[in-house]
Amino acid sequence: MQRTALFPGSFNPFTVGHADIVRRALQLFDKVIVAIGVNSAKDPADNTKRIARLRNLYADNPRVEVIAYDSLTADLVRQKNASCIIRGIRNEADLAYENEIAQVNFSLFGIETVYLLADPELRELSSTVVRELQRFGKDISQLLP
Repeated sequence: MQRTALFPGSFNPFTVGHADIVRRALQLFDKVIVAIGVNSAKDPADNTKRIARLRNLYADNPRVEVIAYDSLTADLVRQKNASCIIRGIRNEADLAYENEIAQVNFSLFGIETVYLLADPELRELSSTVVRELQRFGKDISQLLP
């Protein structure tokens, strides 16, 4: 039986921290689905670029599937026959936030969440910080895979 994990997020942008979580999840699961939550209120061209960039990044890895979705994550887990949700945890705030969602997913839908702790060197890296650096014209290339 193939064990598949779903790694959902906005990934705006997908950072080296996210890539590290995918790499490590592949050590635990046969397949990882990177599921990009698409917000219809945001620029569809940005969504298309983000999806294309990630598909290109993992084009040579058949164990990684990149999809877009705009449904409830729990519904997507069932649709894709995934065994769990993967979440990266950088700090206590992440854990508190993710724990609330994980409890709901487990109690209402029976879906497990597996937490992978961020690499200590990447703990301070967030998509928000990367977007802010980019907004001010800073070189973010080393923060992106």
